[in-house]
Amino acid sequence: MRRRYRNKYKAIKVTYDGITFDSKLEGARYKVLKMLQEAGEISDLETQVPYRCDVNGKLICRYYADFRYKVNERVIVEDTKGVLTHVFNLKKKLVEALYPDVSIEIVTNPNADVLPKEAA
Repeated sequence: MRRRYRNKYKAIKVTYDGITFDSKLEGARYKVLKMLQEAGEISDLETQVPYRCDVNGKLICRYYADFRYKVNERVIVEDTKGVLTHVFNLKKKLVEALYPDVSIEIVTNPNADVLPKEAA
């Protein structure tokens, strides 16, 4: 008998537009961003964007941003989080240190602050 994997934080995977998201929160945020893109408020929406974290030529980890998109010409990187973990906080700091142009926005509610305040 096959065991079903249970998420530690009880997140439920959802599929929308043929894309599987790790949580309902992430799927809901995608729907909001897709509507904003269709309305012309954002462009170049991407999901699961990889960032390679190398230090002194050694791969430390890979970070996958939930979303990346543009508002005007400013690039926004977003991660949806129901629970902020120590590992996420560390990866966020590492990515922002290695990629000076990247600032990761954390979204805890898919509809709150539809766009980051600086971008709106």
